[in-house]
Amino acid sequence: MLFNSVKALTKMAQNIRDLRLEKGLTQSGLAERSGVSLATLRRYEQQGKISLESFFKLAMVLGCLDDLVNAVNPVKQTFTSLDEVLKNQENKKRQRGWKK
Repeated sequence: MLFNSVKALTKMAQNIRDLRLEKGLTQSGLAERSGVSLATLRRYEQQGKISLESFFKLAMVLGCLDDLVNAVNPVKQTFTSLDEVLKNQENKKRQRGWKK
């Protein structure tokens, strides 16, 4: 399934809601444990709108913060030959971006 930003936000909100229900937590219970206001949690579950900090607080309580952080790790390249290693050294990773 291809996601655009709106679909991704909606799907993430559904996933957080499903995790909350799987753990048997009410909205007020998750809000209290995470430090996110109940109104913010309700708005998130209904509209998919939340700050990144509040989202991480919810994810931490629900036990999925590590998975979220690891999901954006750069992929480490594995080599199958010495030629691939040498070719990779020629194409060293830039330390700065060049596109605006």
